[in-house]
Amino acid sequence: MDNVFISTREIQLLYADTDMMGVIYHANYLKYFELGRSGLIEDLGYSYVDMENAGYFAPVYDIQATYKKPLRYGDRGFVKTWIEKNDGLKTVYGYSIINGDEEVCAEGTSTHIVVKKDNFRPIAFKKAFPEWFLKYEEIKKK
Repeated sequence: MDNVFISTREIQLLYADTDMMGVIYHANYLKYFELGRSGLIEDLGYSYVDMENAGYFAPVYDIQATYKKPLRYGDRGFVKTWIEKNDGLKTVYGYSIINGDEEVCAEGTSTHIVVKKDNFRPIAFKKAFPEWFLKYEEIKKK
């Protein structure tokens, strides 16, 4: 993924996040995706708070996750996030969750649309936030 902007955030792996087998419970990976997505947006100088204050939301339209290797309490974990696709209507974020040895533990994507806050009707991302959209175009995976 040369020339792709990748945001990296360390994940705090809590004992409370483990399952009966002593590994991080699978649903928690969705929280880690959100940590990565918010971090990428922050790294670029934007924020969901500003989006919401402008009258919009960016709900999840689709989410995919593939689990490759368990993370356990006591491990170090990181989420790497990038823009996989950005077509003006939908944005697809890519994620890789790795451990401290840089082994891939999970991979996934989340697809988001922009909707108006007052009626939840979709609006083109490039129309609502043209500068933000263009930044994603600049940094997305080619």
